[in-house]
Amino acid sequence: MPEAAREEQLLRSSPLFGGMDAVTARSLISQMRRRELSRGENIFVEGDDGHALYVVVKGKVKLARTARDGRENLLALVGVGDMLGELSVFDPGPRLSRAHTVEDTVVYELPKQVLDVWLDDHLEMSRHMLRALAQRIRRQSNTMADLVFSDVPGRVAKAILDLGHRFGRMERGHVTVRHGLTQEELAQLVGASRETVNKALADFASRGWIDVHIGAVEVYEPERLRARSR
Repeated sequence: MPEAAREEQLLRSSPLFGGMDAVTARSLISQMRRRELSRGENIFVEGDDGHALYVVVKGKVKLARTARDGRENLLALVGVGDMLGELSVFDPGPRLSRAHTVEDTVVYELPKQVLDVWLDDHLEMSRHMLRALAQRIRRQSNTMADLVFSDVPGRVAKAILDLGHRFGRMERGHVTVRHGLTQEELAQLVGASRETVNKALADFASRGWIDVHIGAVEVYEPERLRARSR
């Protein structure tokens, strides 16, 4: 498949394009700017004007926020088909997080002014935008509930399964997840200390459920993890 066609297919897998037919989707894609970024580049930083949203068609992007003491806290890891930066587009204001690439990445940028004009001409598409925002709120609500009701091993198990669903590849009969996160970042993702998360990972590994590597994890017993995550 030609690269342009493949990227269009990936763009249309994003919630932004939910429910659109091919002609409608292409009319919006034609107004988006394709950006290639190297590993470690910023897409936007805290305090920037929220003038655009982005859809990832290649690579991974970390969303992080800087604490008052200067430490960076990982909020999310997004990949192919995911949107980022959309909240500042619908609720104008400065960015509250920094988005930087984990690896060589391609995103499509949709400026707010383009989206506003396009929605005026396609009012029926507003419901799909609302659905995409509702999905984001639902994920955040589930994350908050996990922090309150789940123990750390349960949250680690759920995080591994989520990363596996989004970034995993079947290799040699099991799923290999190359997430690119440090153990400190994985701990931030589940809202726990690195030591506690490492203990949970070591326990899962000793049971034969997973094998942990730098920036990756191999999953052998997803059902065991799923049961532990409940």
